[in-house]
Amino acid sequence: MITAPGKQSDQRAPLAGSTVQRFTNSRPRLPDWLRITLPTSDSFARTRSLLDELKLHTVCESAKCPNHWECWSKGTATFMIAGDRCTRACGFCAVSTAKPLPLEADEPRRVAEATRRMKLRHIVITAVARDDLVDGGAEHFRQTVEAVRELNLGIVIEVLVPDFNDSEVAIDAVLAANPHIFNHNLETVRRLTPDVRHRATYDRSLHVLQTVKAKRGDTIYTKSGMMLGLGESEAEVLVAMEDLRRAGCDILTLGQYLQPTLKHLPVVEFISPAKFDELGRRAGELGFVHVASGPMVRSSYHADEFNLPSMSRQG
Repeated sequence: MITAPGKQSDQRAPLAGSTVQRFTNSRPRLPDWLRITLPTSDSFARTRSLLDELKLHTVCESAKCPNHWECWSKGTATFMIAGDRCTRACGFCAVSTAKPLPLEADEPRRVAEATRRMKLRHIVITAVARDDLVDGGAEHFRQTVEAVRELNLGIVIEVLVPDFNDSEVAIDAVLAANPHIFNHNLETVRRLTPDVRHRATYDRSLHVLQTVKAKRGDTIYTKSGMMLGLGESEAEVLVAMEDLRRAGCDILTLGQYLQPTLKHLPVVEFISPAKFDELGRRAGELGFVHVASGPMVRSSYHADEFNLPSMSRQG
């Protein structure tokens, strides 16, 4: 946490202003600011029906996102391509770990059709990690982005990608489709990465963002996100934000980690809304062009609230 001048900063001290608990065998009781009221809009049912009809996966469901009721009721969703079986087993993620099925050649077209019917202005396309594929699924990303753009002229396209094992060839394949925003999540601070992320590394994620910025920094925004409440200190969060800025990251999201099942990593802290506000201000001071920081924030939550500033871009 950040200490007064002259005092030693404890890299492992909990975030100041948070509710510290250590849960192991039971699900924690959520603080008031994390309790949501389920919407009653017909839009939720329509979105569910459309996704079923086109046989599409969303990270909203697969990752048990707490916001999916709100998002679907507004007619938005984050599409998860390349199946719903991941080759990695991260300690925070509810997506199933299993041997993946073959890619579906018509999935890009189905995503594009769903986007058209939903009249989206901003789409987020993500995927499970596909370490079984030579390119990690990068070509499938390219095809999906191009199919969406063909049916939806003027739409803002954001990709949220795995690290592709830092393959420059795979990164180039995604960049060839000219997405507006290239998102890859750092997820947590350096110290906690080995326990939180399976196979991924802190430095590899930074290098992926740095590579994209070096190649297409004049036409594509880079974005990353972190979960808080896993036991990180405020000092560690600030260091991670500084590392992201050094890697050229433009956009940052900070949100509360919530344990999806008892098999996943426990929540260590519930971070207060005031602390999220403070961290958001600190991130702005570091030079991020857009910051979303709050307990319910996720990588693609309200992604369309970022209005692309004037930038020379293709597509």
